[in-house]
Amino acid sequence: MAKKKGGVGRHVTKNVPRIFAPNLRQQRIWVPELKKFVRIRVSARGLKTINKNGAYSALKKAGII
Repeated sequence: MAKKKGGVGRHVTKNVPRIFAPNLRQQRIWVPELKKFVRIRVSARGLKTINKNGAYSALKKAGII
């Protein structure tokens, strides 16, 4: 709090709220079942999920294919 308001007068009054945004990236993913590349906007966490479950099943569950 500011000194005027009875605080210690530090710079804590200049703080702004932190913004949490997903780590999104444009990615081209090869889908063997379709025999073609699919371009999607996906997060880093989403890429890990695609690697784990397979491209076709992960994209189908997400409603992209």
